[in-house]
Amino acid sequence: KDVIQAEDFDPKNLDGFSARRCLRTLDNANNQGDVDFPDDWVETGINLDIPMKSKGDQPISFNVPGFHYRPLVAVIRSAFADVQASAFHLLPFKRLWKDPLDGREERVFDELYTSDSWLEAQDNLQRQPKEPGCSLERVIAGLMFFSDATHLANFGTAKAWPLYLYFGNLSKYARSAPNSGAGHLVGFLPSISSFSLPLRNALPDSIKDVLSSLPRMSKSSMAALHTHCRRELFQACWNVLLDADFLHAYCHGIVLMCPDRKLRRVFPRIFTYSADYPEKVLIATIKDMGSCPCPRCLVLKASFDLLGLFRDTRARLGKLRAYSLANVTRAREFIYTWGNTVDGLKVQATLGEGSWVPTMNVFIEKLSPLGFDAFRMLMVDFMHECELGTWKALFTHLIRVIYALPGGDNLVACLDQRFRQVPSYGNGIIRKFSNNTSEMKRLAARNFEDILQCAMPVFEGLFPGDHDAIVQSLLYRFAHWHALAKLRVHSKTTLSALDDTFKKLSHQLRRFRDFTCAAFTTTELLKEKAARGRKLARERSGLNDPGTGSGGRKVKKFNLNTYKFHAMGDYVRLIRLFGTTDSFTTQIAELVHRALIVFYPLTNKLDTPAQLATHERRRHVLRRIAETGQSSYTIPQILPIDSPAGLKGHHYIPILSRNNPFYIFTFLRQHNNNPALKDHILYRLQGLGVSHCDHVFTEDERNMVIVLDNKIYSVQTMQVHYTTYDLRREYDTINPWTHSDVMVLSGETKPQHPYWYARVLGIFHMNILLNAEGSTKMHHIEVLYVRWLAPLTGYRSGMNYTRLPKVAFVEEADYDAFGFLDPSQVIRSAHLIPAFASGRGTSSLRSGKSFAHQNDELDNWESYYVGIFADRDMFMCYTHCGIGH
Repeated sequence: KDVIQAEDFDPKNLDGFSARRCLRTLDNANNQGDVDFPDDWVETGINLDIPMKSKGDQPISFNVPGFHYRPLVAVIRSAFADVQASAFHLLPFKRLWKDPLDGREERVFDELYTSDSWLEAQDNLQRQPKEPGCSLERVIAGLMFFSDATHLANFGTAKAWPLYLYFGNLSKYARSAPNSGAGHLVGFLPSISSFSLPLRNALPDSIKDVLSSLPRMSKSSMAALHTHCRRELFQACWNVLLDADFLHAYCHGIVLMCPDRKLRRVFPRIFTYSADYPEKVLIATIKDMGSCPCPRCLVLKASFDLLGLFRDTRARLGKLRAYSLANVTRAREFIYTWGNTVDGLKVQATLGEGSWVPTMNVFIEKLSPLGFDAFRMLMVDFMHECELGTWKALFTHLIRVIYALPGGDNLVACLDQRFRQVPSYGNGIIRKFSNNTSEMKRLAARNFEDILQCAMPVFEGLFPGDHDAIVQSLLYRFAHWHALAKLRVHSKTTLSALDDTFKKLSHQLRRFRDFTCAAFTTTELLKEKAARGRKLARERSGLNDPGTGSGGRKVKKFNLNTYKFHAMGDYVRLIRLFGTTDSFTTQIAELVHRALIVFYPLTNKLDTPAQLATHERRRHVLRRIAETGQSSYTIPQILPIDSPAGLKGHHYIPILSRNNPFYIFTFLRQHNNNPALKDHILYRLQGLGVSHCDHVFTEDERNMVIVLDNKIYSVQTMQVHYTTYDLRREYDTINPWTHSDVMVLSGETKPQHPYWYARVLGIFHMNILLNAEGSTKMHHIEVLYVRWLAPLTGYRSGMNYTRLPKVAFVEEADYDAFGFLDPSQVIRSAHLIPAFASGRGTSSLRSGKSFAHQNDELDNWESYYVGIFADRDMFMCYTHCGIGH
């Protein structure tokens, strides 16, 4: 499009053009011209030693071909020559925020380069002896690794296991954008082809042939050997990546020309490695869900349900993982020299406690002597461990409990119906629930996040008395913790709140388990039973055993003794060390996978990693060529799609649109000749404050207001611009038919609730002549016609009561039930969720068709809950801790 449709394009330029020939030229253009590409792909094989069971027999050496990678030092050199390097932060600093009201200062945690770990690494670097004869400034290249296996197609078994490298020197707002080009694809772990196993657990088929030919191997020993070879393969790949050049750079640095044209000595430092749990155990060289399944500490799995208690916190900090090198070396001697099986008693006794495995950890072996802690770099995974982990497990068990209640099928149907009636919010922030939510079909992490944010009103009233109160409090605490843990900017205050909320949530989880779950016998859901049946069928097909089916539903209990619940206690410590969770979430890698999925149809499906590497190199080369004409790099602003440039001003109403005029007299007749419009105009033009909100104007004063041509103009939408808690610019779209609810600051002197809420029924603008004191002046006025909602009297809400704010429409008999609102008073759109347990009714407005009813409805919900967890900025509006607020 940018080429062929350009004004200066000449079709003759395509004479003799061949895309295949141009691509071949591009692939062979190694460092020719003005652009240098020092990080080209390398292919090598990985040698594995497969142990024999007989004493004295030499291990079988097996070569796994097809490890495609880019040398890390070359990638670092390339990154610092990239145009994005002009936005790199080379020196860390502490970010402080000063409260404009009371002048107090607070430490702020957001980026990796403002975190404690980088400050500590910089201090250690400056204490390190300088290189002989070198006076260059010493800086750090902050390495952040992401790895995640993925399917390349919806059908078939095509998979890839890419490894990405990001530089923490670049702001996370630029780094996390999928199309920023900040992610460096540094390798494809060897091809994996076993569809029956998780991607990172599979082995090439050729090595399985070798393993199956080994004599005198029991079924359990063979399975243990398979697992051992997978660990060895993963660590061997990293052994190639952590080569001599990287270790030399780690110790002595690399002299690089930085974008400011100054030479500096750059020292690479690994700060984070983000992966899901099955990959974490490969990195940490521990057993998958062993007795000590945490990759960061040695707390026993049996003690995981003590989360939030003081002894749990003390155990986490007092039992940090320390590698047992001597034990692992001795265990490997038993396997490779004395012929013991991998899962033999002698090997397990030698390894001791800690769920260690007899695989040498390359990170420990190579980097531990240089002061590197390989276990601290393993980050919590918010997407997989919370939204697709702990919250999914809790939601699933809540569905099981509902099924266990009398009339459970009808209650679940009611829950699904309620979810479908939850209104959407924002530009894809909360989407419509279309399918039966209880079935959880094809739900991604963002879908489970939407369910959590809307769960309280939906579950209300479905459980018996005391159990309903426990569930409501639990859902509030979980949503509260989720919102705090996902903040993009933390302060000392919010980190303290996160720690306190985690303790309260932990208590509520145990109360739910011990009281509500113990009161009901819960069984598998239908989808769980079907999944178990499919798993059994796969296992029996491998053993040529027809079997007898999966049987009836098994009893399922709520289990707190899982690593994912245990990991919730590490968030505060890791945020202090490495910055906020959005900086190292695995969602970043998930989004980058899109490029590989796009490249896959362009391959011939043979030797897929090699062809994906070729396409990735082409994209990288073309991007570098395009950047040679740019002198600097600008960090992209996080702005919504189709947002007005700059988001200037408080709001935007298309005042040039006059396609839908209303005659003022017709409008007044439709609204009982209410003089509120002229009162509102006078109130604004005279600059009256909130203290005059009950002021009544005389008829003579009202007659001073003349609506030009007796017309007011209606528009469809309005945009409200605002600054988020993390100092970004965003906007909400207000639409009277879809997203019509707004929030404004309370006008009360001592409000019990900080905001007022209204439903926008119309958006208008008009030209006004004000005839005052013998002179006439033209004014352009924008107004919202609204229906007000008021908090319920006597209802208690907030974090102390673990209940959402609850509002209801003002009764139509009240003079202030309807009115006009200055658009500049709107803070944001609001997400009002029907209080389904209160039902529908006509207490606030008589039954029948009305402009105040949406979607041709004849009545309203009796009350609504305010969705304070709709997004992170909305939540911060109710905590008063937002820096940008």
